[in-house]
Amino acid sequence: MTAETAAVLPALMVVLAAALWAIQAVNVQLECVDAARAAARAAARGEPVDQVRDIARAGTRPDAQVAVTRDSDMTKVEITVDTRPSWATSLPALRISATASVATEG
Repeated sequence: MTAETAAVLPALMVVLAAALWAIQAVNVQLECVDAARAAARAAARGEPVDQVRDIARAGTRPDAQVAVTRDSDMTKVEITVDTRPSWATSLPALRISATASVATEG
């Protein structure tokens, strides 16, 4: 192994770790979007708010924060999740959120 390779290898590991973390964050974002859509549809149908929150948390994480806003015209669900890389729990959490709005049925 050359000295240049030995010097660059730690930097490559940091870049790889950052790329894996970015992929994980995108995955959490997609989970939040899907869960927000499913929960908004359930809320627009008139499901109880507790059941809507359970639907949202089933699609994301049990500690997800779920806000449901329902009026006669629109129903809105916002899901917020704080996530960290599993290999660096000392890093600050990244807050990821998604919102879905659906016309209220009825």
